[in-house]
Amino acid sequence: MKLGLTLPSFRDEPDRALEIAQVAEAAGLDGVFVYDHLFRRARDGSRRPALDSLTLLAAVAAETTSIAVGALVFRATLRPPATLATALDTVHRMAPGRVLPTIGAGDTESREEMETFGLGFESVADRVAALVTTVEHTRDRGYPVWVGGTSTIVREVAAEHADGWNRWGGEPEVFAAAVGVIAPTTRRSPFIFSWGGLVVTAPDDAAARAKAERLGAGPEALVGGPAALADALGRYRDAGADWAITGPVDSSNVENARLLGEDVRPRLAP
Repeated sequence: MKLGLTLPSFRDEPDRALEIAQVAEAAGLDGVFVYDHLFRRARDGSRRPALDSLTLLAAVAAETTSIAVGALVFRATLRPPATLATALDTVHRMAPGRVLPTIGAGDTESREEMETFGLGFESVADRVAALVTTVEHTRDRGYPVWVGGTSTIVREVAAEHADGWNRWGGEPEVFAAAVGVIAPTTRRSPFIFSWGGLVVTAPDDAAARAKAERLGAGPEALVGGPAALADALGRYRDAGADWAITGPVDSSNVENARLLGEDVRPRLAP
């Protein structure tokens, strides 16, 4: 199983994201991923800035040489398909063989972002139709295209039109059940299954638990030192995941990339 890391995207400046991408590459991680948002809400309700995903993706591609660069997930209704395809083609020329875009239909959490900028929030049927169109316009251009989402209809789009599927969150048993449904129906080969979720890690279990408490990490986060975290991620590997994409709760902490690459990655079988 390959191991990836999400970069800190909800900041005013990109320097830390670029630094972490370089450290992740040096530490042996397989991929780094950006988020696709216009802004986010902090726990106190304040609005957090967001770095543009395509711009950041291109910058990461330029500042690295071997690590995969991807996104979780490009929203199909945020950009015209031709615009997204042209941008991804450009990143692909900058980083051939390293681009891993994931495209989604959007969910209720994206409604405020869309409506704030006058883009509207369409029906499920319209958003799924946009997803299909966007996937069809971006695939077969030299890089694989995954679909991200948990709903049944989005999983069906992934199986029929895409090169892979990503699920964010959920227990290994839930992931395994979805893989069991999707795998027999995929139309394209190879087809990649990927899981992503929040993590809190530190040099040992006690330090990881203390950090999780300090950060207010929710019960959905995987918490532990390298061995315990590798065991937890291994359950997703055994459930059918080809990739695990970790989202550190303290995403701006460079040490996460070192720990994940040097201490967790070697414990996961290929």
